[in-house]
Amino acid sequence: MFRILLADDEGIMLESLKHIITTSFGSECDIRCVKTGRAVVEMAESFHPDIAFVDIHMPGLSGIQAIQEIRKVNNEMIIIIITAYDKFAYAKEAVNLGVMEYLTKPISNKKVILDVCMKAMQRVEEARQKRSDNLKIRERLEIVVPMIESGFIYSMLQDDGAADSSGYEELLGIRDNYGFCLVLEFGDRDESGRLTNAIGSSVKANKYYQDMREIVKDYFSCITGPVMGNRVVLFVPSSEPTLKYEERVEVITRTRTMLQKLEKHIGSDFRSGIGSTKTLGNAKESYGEALRALRESVSHVVHITDIPAGRDVTGEYPKELENSYYERGLKADSEGAAACGAELFSCIEGMYGCREDMEAKILELIMQLEYRICAKDGTEFGMKPRGSYIREIRDASDSDKLCHWFLEKTREICKCAGTEKKKEMEYLVDTVRKYIDENYQKDISLDEISRMVNISPYYFSKLFKQGTGENFIEYLTRTRMRQACVCLQNPDYSIKQICAMVGYSDPNYFSRIFKKYEGVNPSEYRERLENGTGRG
Repeated sequence: MFRILLADDEGIMLESLKHIITTSFGSECDIRCVKTGRAVVEMAESFHPDIAFVDIHMPGLSGIQAIQEIRKVNNEMIIIIITAYDKFAYAKEAVNLGVMEYLTKPISNKKVILDVCMKAMQRVEEARQKRSDNLKIRERLEIVVPMIESGFIYSMLQDDGAADSSGYEELLGIRDNYGFCLVLEFGDRDESGRLTNAIGSSVKANKYYQDMREIVKDYFSCITGPVMGNRVVLFVPSSEPTLKYEERVEVITRTRTMLQKLEKHIGSDFRSGIGSTKTLGNAKESYGEALRALRESVSHVVHITDIPAGRDVTGEYPKELENSYYERGLKADSEGAAACGAELFSCIEGMYGCREDMEAKILELIMQLEYRICAKDGTEFGMKPRGSYIREIRDASDSDKLCHWFLEKTREICKCAGTEKKKEMEYLVDTVRKYIDENYQKDISLDEISRMVNISPYYFSKLFKQGTGENFIEYLTRTRMRQACVCLQNPDYSIKQICAMVGYSDPNYFSRIFKKYEGVNPSEYRERLENGTGRG
């Protein structure tokens, strides 16, 4: 079926064209007729013709003007101009608008109309076939591309350097030499902020995997790995070896928005860890950083640069689990460390047949945890007598009691790590407070402060509120209002001067904020000071 639009202000011409086409092609054509340029544009939007015969001279919009409007939104329609004027200017404009044929009236030869129709129909068929072929290719690619992308991710994780030497970059059209890994983790969030129910969540993620891929692709041009447990690994190519601060913040913001959409669509809780930019050959390192970011934080989204470098640790057996045990301890996460410890104990119990070997390994873990906390924050474990440890381990008559001792000792040690974590937060808050106290009169922004301490605005806001009980803007405003009260005691300063002195450019805005905090506007406050009534 071909949809054909006939446009001419002459009724005889319309009837003649319609009769010729209907007689020759019958039910193959659905024909509509209009007599104005405006009707041509409206019919193009509602009828979506494949072919249009358009007269140049019609009431209102001319045929040329109507075609210009159509071409703004539709370049595929086959258009044939018919006109009584054989002018070069019209022909030139017709060429510019992609018109297929330019016919001059009177058209006495029926064959001319039929030849033009057949030529136009052939073009329509070719375009339809091309679209059909493209759709088939896309359907095949939708099956093949996920397999290739999964191969890239597996190659990246299993063998350093394999990802950039096995032709994946050519198959996937990777043109950049760098990139970073983004690990999506999903499950059911517990009270500590960790995600549980890995098996159930993995089943759900596999069910919605194609939807997940499509949502991810809306936010990142990336390579998406398969569902592995309760995680999916993404690799985002980059043309630069490092992300600028603004780019890093933008990636975090985009990731947070993406997770919200995934949670709403799939019905699971999501978290994400993001590694730093690496070469293709070293992409596995970025993956390791993304995992570490997930382990060391319960935040929705965390970038590796928001994790203090001093927390990077190494372990031997079993490597990842033992690392998690130490890292949770360094974060003063006593229950998290104990959970890892319980898994470790099960592994040790299954691997060591000799009780003495088990005892030695448990003692090694406890002393190594103490050592790492000592190295990190200076907690004095070094000269502490350990004789009681050996005696208590020997007194544990069975595996259950030994496990209980190990986990309780782990919790006890973790409390020591909390001191340094508190110091770290206090140092950051004190640094920012001092800066605000000394620079409140400047145009200070959250972005500027985040740059100064080199962490993302979201993470900084969270730490600052934990340390002060109020957010950054509230603290800055309160500081400015406090200083404004001091300045108002000096009658030599005008309200406008004080406004500028405490960091505001708009006196009216300053007055509104001042009244919000002090209950009166600056002028009333000064009057009360002069009358000796204070703040009232």
